Amino acid sequence: MKKLLLVKEIYIEAFRDWTKEFLIKYFKTFTWICLFLWAITVYAFVFRLSTGFAF
Repeated sequence: MKKLLLVKEIYIEAFRDWTKEFLIKYFKTFTWICLFLWAITVYAFVFRLSTGFAF
């Protein structure tokens, strides 16, 4: 239980000075990066299916 409280305290200290605007920009950027990587994965999968790749 003590370790959990220490992790919680470290987490609170790490994010205490972050502003709401910074977090919003950070998560929006993270979302776009994830969508871009997902689109590349879907493209690669469809490309492999369309060229007859044997799985």
